[in-house]
Amino acid sequence: MRSRRRWLSLLAVLMAFALVAAACGSSDSDDTTTTTATTPPAGGDATTTTGAPSGGDDTTTTTPAVPVDFQIGILLVGPEFDRGYSQAHFEGAQYAIEQLGLPEDNLISLDFINPGDSPGLTPEGVAADMIAQGADLIIFNSDDMRDGAFAAAAQNPDTPMIWVSGDSAWADGKAFEADLTNLGNVWGQMIFGKMIAGCAAALESESGELAYLGPLTNDETRRLVNSAYLGAKYCWEEVRGETTPLAFDVTYIGFWFDIPGVTLDPIQVVNNFIDGGADVVLSGIDTTQALTRSAQRADAGETVTAIPYDFIDACDEAPEICLGVPYFNWGPTYLDIARSVIDDTFVAEWQWILPDWTDINNPATSVVGFVNGDGLSPANQPLVDEFIAGLADGSIQLYSGPLNWQDGSQFLGDGEVATDFQIWYSEQCLEGIEGVCSVNVFG
Repeated sequence: MRSRRRWLSLLAVLMAFALVAAACGSSDSDDTTTTTATTPPAGGDATTTTGAPSGGDDTTTTTPAVPVDFQIGILLVGPEFDRGYSQAHFEGAQYAIEQLGLPEDNLISLDFINPGDSPGLTPEGVAADMIAQGADLIIFNSDDMRDGAFAAAAQNPDTPMIWVSGDSAWADGKAFEADLTNLGNVWGQMIFGKMIAGCAAALESESGELAYLGPLTNDETRRLVNSAYLGAKYCWEEVRGETTPLAFDVTYIGFWFDIPGVTLDPIQVVNNFIDGGADVVLSGIDTTQALTRSAQRADAGETVTAIPYDFIDACDEAPEICLGVPYFNWGPTYLDIARSVIDDTFVAEWQWILPDWTDINNPATSVVGFVNGDGLSPANQPLVDEFIAGLADGSIQLYSGPLNWQDGSQFLGDGEVATDFQIWYSEQCLEGIEGVCSVNVFG
């Protein structure tokens, strides 16, 4: 049984669960005992005691108990088990609940929170229902929920909230909302995951033609397309030593995932890529069609591989042609945020979190990782590892000029290194990328 409390209807609100009073006990300690507090059992206090010399004072700090009724509510833009973006968030919230020692029912989730799939629901309405059920922390998992997150935070100022991928808590950002002191932002620096994906694609390509299946167009998605292109270009030229230009094409379908009758059909877009000569398809959408359709074409005898996105186990959909997957690991971040709510230290801040460069696949520490797939050749695996090491130690700096935008205007001057602000607000795709990047498919 998955750790969640699922709503039985998109349009009905569950009856509120009765709150269970948290038992607040006290722990006694003596001069000679030293204990280290980790995550206390739900309802119990964790006491850390530092022993003092005989006759001296003890220093005792008490970590607040995890209330047995502490609950997390998470709104998912797509399907809960999409093998992609939404599943990564859902499992991250599960991890936080489990690490806090709470029952699985203390996670409240609802998926398909988007206008195309659920036109009768608003993010702020769903958040209000979750708060009525007892949620102590609300997570909006998509950029698409921006307006609803703003409204919910204003309507419920005492409830801590997170708008994932947003910039409302960034004092230097374009969308700073100083009055929403309960709405924080978090995002992993997936620019590095995409650079790694681009590198792997370029190393494996035989045709020198790569294709990127994009969702909708905004600063975030352009930022990730640009990062994949920079990683591919570097490994094509600097690692392989190729002198012919690398072809890199992007097509956006119009939303984060396929909604029939609303978006372009990602299957057809992938077909178009392969028919046009691409032999590696990188995914930027939330779901796995880039991989699964490429696998079908490969099964028919064509030379094509693919790189999915978002979810650590995405390669399982077609392991034999999967070069690897850049993925999000939200568990440690959600756990840290939940603990800050519990101990009353939550601050609405903007966090753009680096991978744990000591081990980007450490499930307890790294918000962004990259797992090599079975389709990545043994000869190229160490080259990808060397590329990752270069990103980690800074010897490979891809956001360094000269770089131009797609329209030929300057992005970075010669030797100029991009700031977080410049990378975050990617107003265009980079020169060298083919495909319309400035407007969404459907405006």
